[in-house]
Amino acid sequence: MASLSPLFLPHHLKISAPKFPKIYTKPTLILCKASVSETHSSESVSGPDGTGAAAPTRGQKFLEHQLFLEAMTEKKAETRKKKKIMKKEKVLRVSMAVATCYGCGAPLQTSDSDAPGYVDIETYELKKKHHQLRTILCGRCRLLSHGHMITAVGGNGGYSGGKQFVTAEQLREKLSHLRYEKALIVKLVDIVDFNGSFLARVRDLAGANPIILVVTKVDLLPKGTDFNCVGDWVVEATTKKKLNVLSVHLTSSKSLVGIVGVASEIQKEKKGRDVYILGSANVGKSAFINALLKMIGQKDPVAAAAQKYKPIQSAVPGTTLGPIQINAFLGGGKLFDTPGVHLHHRQAAVVHSEDLPVLAPQSRLRGHSFPNSRVASDNGTASEVQSRDLNGFSIFWGGLVRIDILKVLPETCLTFYGPKALRIHMVPTDEADEFYQKELGVLLTPPTGKERADDWRGLESERQLHIPYEDVERPACDVAISGLGWISIEPVSRSIRQSDSDSDLNLKEKARELHLTVHVPKPVEVFVRPPLPVGKVGAEWYQYRELTDKEEEVRPKWFF
Repeated sequence: MASLSPLFLPHHLKISAPKFPKIYTKPTLILCKASVSETHSSESVSGPDGTGAAAPTRGQKFLEHQLFLEAMTEKKAETRKKKKIMKKEKVLRVSMAVATCYGCGAPLQTSDSDAPGYVDIETYELKKKHHQLRTILCGRCRLLSHGHMITAVGGNGGYSGGKQFVTAEQLREKLSHLRYEKALIVKLVDIVDFNGSFLARVRDLAGANPIILVVTKVDLLPKGTDFNCVGDWVVEATTKKKLNVLSVHLTSSKSLVGIVGVASEIQKEKKGRDVYILGSANVGKSAFINALLKMIGQKDPVAAAAQKYKPIQSAVPGTTLGPIQINAFLGGGKLFDTPGVHLHHRQAAVVHSEDLPVLAPQSRLRGHSFPNSRVASDNGTASEVQSRDLNGFSIFWGGLVRIDILKVLPETCLTFYGPKALRIHMVPTDEADEFYQKELGVLLTPPTGKERADDWRGLESERQLHIPYEDVERPACDVAISGLGWISIEPVSRSIRQSDSDSDLNLKEKARELHLTVHVPKPVEVFVRPPLPVGKVGAEWYQYRELTDKEEEVRPKWFF
C-alpha cells in the first residue's frame, strides 16, 4: 500500500476556525430521578464543593439542620449543668476569699458590734494594711472565750435567747458543697448523746466521700467501763445504719486518748485530699481539732504553727458559723472546721441560752438508780424510797423529762446517766401534773427562774413504750433522750438478783414486758436502743455477736 505523504500548502494560505452565530439561551434546571442506592453512591464520589448531581437535596439539608440544632441544644444544657456544679464547688473558695474570724469562721465586718465577725475599724484597717486579716479574732469570740453565752443561730434547730443572726438552714447550706468535693470526712459523735448527735442522714452532706467515725468524750463514761465492749457496741450501731465507715475511734479531746490513732488514720487515708471535720452542733469539733493539731504538730511543723490561730471552744452550740481553713498538713491538703449541724430534736434546741451549760456534762458520769438511791421528794428534801415498787410513780429529770411508770416488775430498776446539774425528783403519778406546774423553774430546772418557766411550752410530746425483755440478768434496753443522756431499764435490779433465789426469778420472768410513758418537749426525740455497756457490770452482761466471715471482712475496725 502506498504511503501517504503530508500535504504542504503554500505559506501564504491559512486555515481559520469557522465562525458561528452567538445564540443566547436561558439555563434550564434538569431534575434527575435516582434511587436511594444511586444517590448514596453518587454522594460518595461527589466533590468537596457538594455540587453537581450528588449535591444534598432540600430535605437532606433540612434534616441536617435539625440534627445540628438538637446537638447544640444538648450541648448548651450540658454546659449549663457543668456551670451549676462548678458554682457549687466554688462556694467554699468564695467564702475563703472573704476575710473571716479564725475563731468562728464568720465574715469580718465593722458595722454591727453585736453581730458575729465584728471588729473595730482601726484594728481592721491596720491588719488589712499589713495583710494580717487571717489573724483577727472577732468580738463575739473574745466574749465566748471568757465564758459568755452568746447565741447567734435561730430558726429550725436554733437556740432561744439572745440575738439571732443566722438560721440553722443557712449554716447547713454552707456545707452543701461537700457532696461535690473529693474529700476525707471525719464525722464526730458524742458518746453521751450517741443517737441524738449521730447525723443519720450524713450522706446528704458528705456525698460518697469516705468517712472516719470519731466517738468523742469517752472519758465521761462511768469508772470501770470496758472499752472493748463499748467499741463493739458502737460498731454494731454503726453497721445497722449502713454507712461506708473506714474505721471507728474512741477518743477524748481532754485527755488526748485515741487522738494518735485518728491522726495516723487521717494521714493514711488523706491521699492529698482536704479533710473536713463534720458533726452536730456542740459535739466537740473545735476541741477535737485543737487536740488533733497538738498531736500532729509534734512531727509536722505546719500543724505546730497552725495552733496559734485555732478555732474557739465554747459550750454554746453554733460557736462555729462558717468553714475555717487550717493549714495542718506538710504534704498538702487543708483541714476544715465546719459549722455544726443544728438538729431540732435535741434538748439544746429548746432551752434558753443561759441554761445551755447545764446540759453539757463536765465530769465523769455516775448513774442514779431508782428505787435504790436517795431521791428528792416533792418538798425538796432527800428521803429514802420506802417501797421498791415503782408502779404508780412519775420521775422528773429536771424540767425536761417526765417518766410515768405504768406497769413494771416490783424489782424493776431505772438508772439515769446524764448531767449532774439536772436534779431528779419522784412523786406519785396522780400528783405529777400539780407538782410540775408548781415547781417548774424552782426545783425542776431548766428552765431556770419563773420568768423563763412562764415562757416554757411544757412537755407536749408523749410516747408510750412497751419494752419486751428475755433475760433478767441484763438490762432490757436504754431509753435515750436526744441531747441529754439515757436511762438504763433493768427488769430486775442487779442488787436484788444477787439476793433472790432462782425460783423467785422464774416467777418474775412471766410478765415479759414493761410499760412506761415518756414526756418531753415537742421537738425532742426519744430513742429505744440496745443497752450501752458501762461501768464494771457492763462487761459482765454484754454479749459479743458471732460474725460470719463476710461480716468480719466488711465490718469496720475500731481503735482506742
